[in-house]
Amino acid sequence: MSFQGEIVHNNRVSIKELTQSGYSIKNDLTALYFMTSYLSKYANLSKVAKQRIKWFDYYRQCNNVAKTCRYFGISRKTFYKWQKVYNPDNLNSLKDRSTAPIHRRQPQITFLQEQRLVKLRKKYICWSKIKIAKVYERFYKEKISSWQVQRVIQKYKLYRHPAKIAKTTKKRLKAVKKKRIACLKKKPKPGFLICLDAIELRRQNLKRFIFTAIDHYSKVGFAMMYKRANSYNAADFLNRLLYLLNGKIENIQTDNGSEFEKLFAQACVKMNLDRYYNRPHTPKDNSVNERFNRTLQDEFVSFGNFTPNTQIFNKKLTEWLIEYNFIRPHQTLDYETPIPIAKVSPMYPSYTSY
Repeated sequence: MSFQGEIVHNNRVSIKELTQSGYSIKNDLTALYFMTSYLSKYANLSKVAKQRIKWFDYYRQCNNVAKTCRYFGISRKTFYKWQKVYNPDNLNSLKDRSTAPIHRRQPQITFLQEQRLVKLRKKYICWSKIKIAKVYERFYKEKISSWQVQRVIQKYKLYRHPAKIAKTTKKRLKAVKKKRIACLKKKPKPGFLICLDAIELRRQNLKRFIFTAIDHYSKVGFAMMYKRANSYNAADFLNRLLYLLNGKIENIQTDNGSEFEKLFAQACVKMNLDRYYNRPHTPKDNSVNERFNRTLQDEFVSFGNFTPNTQIFNKKLTEWLIEYNFIRPHQTLDYETPIPIAKVSPMYPSYTSY
């Protein structure tokens, strides 16, 4: 106890000495607190808001709006817009604000209409919202939109299989937004974008699948047959492709098929590959690969080279791929061959029994 009392006594003596030397705990610490609080608020500002602060700092130095706008590449209209809301004591005034309307349209449906729709939906649980809207109009002599019917169904969860709908909705909410190929700015560089696809072949009541890939720039093509189009085989194909191109792959493009999910998606993450998807029902998004698929079928498969034995087929396919990449002139490459442009390792024969 005496030791603790000695510490308290020493602290009091230190505080007394600081006070006598002109240091004010109340005034100095209060200023320090406000400065720390100001800096913490400034640290939470977005990059755009910090850029706007630089506008007004520069403007205070030159006192010339035209010069400030030219320096930062903004219009006078934008400068004056933010000058009206700028408060030097509150830097949050330069944050982006929501552009959503203050007054939003509310669903215009009465309680009576709602109860009538609930009754009809429960009676005709299998019918679509359009059919229920037509029946409502016939029964009650007033028109109602199918969207209003849909809102009532969602509000009261009037589905035939509620558990299934809830599961599907939860899955959609958790789904990661896919990056579409239309958003990628393509570069004239070998290995920058590799396009993948799968061809289904049917012969003698048998199915066989050929995974195909082509470099968007150099047009180096690769393909291999498998017995099943699943994510395991797709991941195996990707590994072989990575070996062929010496690991020089930056982005890959696929469609939305299930064979390019699960194990294939895990392989993409492991290899640190950026993946882009085709837009649904848009073959032109992967036109380079679609053309390669057609060439493969026209110049190889249709010449009697098909066999359900994957080992024999892939051996023949490898020989054709060597001809395609090393010998065949390509019109899009000004009648040159792909390999000199891509500068990849030679294509050794590969076998698979998958």
